[in-house]
Amino acid sequence: MVAAKPADSNNENNDKLDVLKSTQTVIKNALDKLGYPSEVYELLKEPVRMMTVRIPVRMDDDSIKIFTGFRSQHNDAVGPTKGGVRFHPNVSEKEVKALSIWMSLKAGIVDLPYGGGKGGIICDPREMSFRELEGVSRGYVRAISQIVGPTKDIPAPDVFTNSQIMAWMMDEYSRIDEFNNPGFITGKPLVLGGSHGRESATAKGVTICIEEAAKKKGIEIKGARVVVQGFGNAGSFLAKFMHDAGAKVIGISDAYGGLHDPEGLDIDYLLDRRDSFGTVTNLFKNTITNQELLELDCDILVPAAIENQITEDNADKIKAPIVVEAANGPTTLDATRILSDRGILLVPDVLASAGGVTVSYFEWVQNNQGYYWTEEEVEEKLRKVMVKGFNSVYNTSETRRVDMRLAAYMVGVRKMAEASRFRGWI
Repeated sequence: MVAAKPADSNNENNDKLDVLKSTQTVIKNALDKLGYPSEVYELLKEPVRMMTVRIPVRMDDDSIKIFTGFRSQHNDAVGPTKGGVRFHPNVSEKEVKALSIWMSLKAGIVDLPYGGGKGGIICDPREMSFRELEGVSRGYVRAISQIVGPTKDIPAPDVFTNSQIMAWMMDEYSRIDEFNNPGFITGKPLVLGGSHGRESATAKGVTICIEEAAKKKGIEIKGARVVVQGFGNAGSFLAKFMHDAGAKVIGISDAYGGLHDPEGLDIDYLLDRRDSFGTVTNLFKNTITNQELLELDCDILVPAAIENQITEDNADKIKAPIVVEAANGPTTLDATRILSDRGILLVPDVLASAGGVTVSYFEWVQNNQGYYWTEEEVEEKLRKVMVKGFNSVYNTSETRRVDMRLAAYMVGVRKMAEASRFRGWI
């Protein structure tokens, strides 16, 4: 007979996996290290604004379904808030709050004139028609229109949302505002004022961080064994970039399992076979679990799926000398400590995935100017921003003798704290 865990033990485990609480813990540690008073933490531990909305949509069967949506604006001391909108059945208020804080940190790390925002709608787009998705998208914009706009809060794509959804949202906002307003939202199609390089921006930013981390560890990208957990937007682009750079992508996975080939997978073939939600492993019989994938012997491991994948239970089994987080919150704080103690170079999510918000910023700038850049210009500017951000975090980690996650939070939170101080808020 196995004894049940005491209730307080379960609560302790839940706290460790609570993305908002763990984010607040690192922010407090970062502010303490920087010498800020407790009032700064009290301001920054929660969003300044959180809106919950109810969105009625007429479905294809003529019934009316009510969807719940959220918009969190973490801190607008630096400038307008910025962040994606996700459509997912597991969206929650707590998750959206944490994600908006991470967006603030990302903007601070790469020195953008933004605070962090994030939105979400509780729905499953995989079970909805095109027309139903349009109804949800437009209804969400109508519901939050009072608190968003190109000088207030700029949405963007996120999990299960794309350029088409951004186009519907922009059109709805332009109808409300009564003039064409492309700067309201980023991640739009090129023909509606989108930017070159936006769709692959997150993966490109992760790739640049991998290259910089590999230099620090003395690893050549050509021939390096790479494992990518997750094959959605970021994961699939990343696998392609690594493959094209001469690395051997020996493992990939999606929600249904993983594929492993020590000689390297045929990434172009897998990309050709994946569906619009990044699923491909269901076409194969010989699959491995996501946990087995994480523990493969490789040079570079990229968690690009969901949160809490590397925990204290499996951190000592990770064999990669470099872990680069393309997903939000894939490594718990306990696991971060274990990996750092083992000498593994962990590039945290708030740094590695900042390419998306950086190119969103480029898109917003181009919309405001009415002047558009080539793909080469966008990539060159992105590389400069990401390399500078990486070096800032890495040097802080080395000089202050802290792990890369705490270093990233220290770099990211400073701009917000200083802007809030100069405004007289604290």
